Amino acid sequence: MAEITAVLLNFLKAIGKYRWHAVVITWVVALIGWAVVLRLPNQYEASARVYVDTQSILKPLLSNMTTVPNLEQQVTFMRRTLISRPNVERLMRMVDLDVKAKDSKEHDKIVDELISQIKITGTERDDIYTLTYMSDNPKLGKDVVSSLLTIFVEGSFSGKKQDSEKAVQFIDDQIKTYEEKLAAAENSLKEFKLKNLGMLPGGGSGTGDFGGQLQTATDQLSQARLELAEAEQARNAIRRQIDGEPAKPGTVTVDPALVDPELESRIALAQKNLDNLRLQYTEQHPDVIANRRLLDQLMAQKADLAKNKKRSLDPGASYSPMLQQLNVSLSQAEARVASMRARVAEYENRVARLRNQSTTAPEIEAQFAQLNRDYNVNRENYQKLVERRESARLSGDLSSATDMLQFRVIDPPTVPNHPSGPNRLRLFSLVFVGALVAGLAVAFLMSQLRPTFLSQSTLRDVTGLPVLGSIGMNWTPEQTVKRKRRLAALGGSVVLLFCAYGVGMAAILVRPTL
Repeated sequence: MAEITAVLLNFLKAIGKYRWHAVVITWVVALIGWAVVLRLPNQYEASARVYVDTQSILKPLLSNMTTVPNLEQQVTFMRRTLISRPNVERLMRMVDLDVKAKDSKEHDKIVDELISQIKITGTERDDIYTLTYMSDNPKLGKDVVSSLLTIFVEGSFSGKKQDSEKAVQFIDDQIKTYEEKLAAAENSLKEFKLKNLGMLPGGGSGTGDFGGQLQTATDQLSQARLELAEAEQARNAIRRQIDGEPAKPGTVTVDPALVDPELESRIALAQKNLDNLRLQYTEQHPDVIANRRLLDQLMAQKADLAKNKKRSLDPGASYSPMLQQLNVSLSQAEARVASMRARVAEYENRVARLRNQSTTAPEIEAQFAQLNRDYNVNRENYQKLVERRESARLSGDLSSATDMLQFRVIDPPTVPNHPSGPNRLRLFSLVFVGALVAGLAVAFLMSQLRPTFLSQSTLRDVTGLPVLGSIGMNWTPEQTVKRKRRLAALGGSVVLLFCAYGVGMAAILVRPTL
């Protein structure tokens, strides 16, 4: 603690040696600084507040019909780009500041000053924004804020209609391109259908794929062959009865009147099932063997039913009504056989044609699927583009509508009657403190440039020699009076400095526009 006290006393003594230098520097700095503060021009802060209403009733009504713009993001973008160089240059032209610029350098200087002096405050949560501008000319400040407010409001609508028109024009060009592609795809699909008529799957022929068509035709052919065999057997039986031919060994001629219809239908059904199984399996298959055994049993029952019922050998039987009936039945049987043969031939041709076409069917189906896929893609893209065009037109009209984004001026551009700056009280005090610091700093600097030994300890520490003693100053009466006068003058100058500071502060408080 003693060392700190000693250092502090040495510091005060060093400053006290050059006290008049400190007082003079303090007065000079204070007077110059106060003169500058008092001559500073008054600054007037022009301001305006605006509320941006982004809650439009059109947004929920049209949200599913078109692309609704993000109004919050749009306002944020306008706020951040309002003080951009193009907007500030436009602002200069609106308030006639550009005429003051004599060259491009001065023009850039004015632009930079405007950018630094314009402030925009507010939050996206409240949607209330404050535009402020500080100027020494109240009218100019008000004009600048008013013009800035105009640019801010107009920025939400400028370019929206033009952007929408460009989007619609681009979509129209794409629609024309897809119209040409769609027409070409339709023509290719039509020509392919005409060229391969009857060979197209599904919608081309209406009978399913070639596998189903071939299976259906094969089943029909088997059925027709079975019916032809039955018709031929019936015809031959009638013919033998008319000719009176003896029955072949192992066969029995049956009177048609004695035929059991139920038994005949069971035999026909068994024969049909056996033919179908033979198309799929071999003769050794269990199902084929079982059906063949069933058919043999039914034929045996038929033979038992007609046993010992032989045809009469009476020559006069040819002239009986029974013979005439048999001739009519023979004619009907011949007609049925002929029709069944024609049907079998037709089914055989159909099966052969389908088998020949089945080799080229996969390639045709692949080509048809490719054409359909290309056509469907072009048609979907075309329909989407038409929908997007209408959506773009509606979106452009929606964006350019003033009801989507409303600006409500809460406080119009105003300028206060009293200046907002500079803060002379604060600057006056800072100058006073700075002057005191400057005076003390100069005195301390001079004591360091022209050092003297102010105590015995300092002399002993610097030289390293022992100090035997010290001689005190013996002031004469004249020197004592002169010294007191100097101290009084020093104190008076310091007091006068504080009085000057107090008078200046009082004057600023009374007339803040000084």
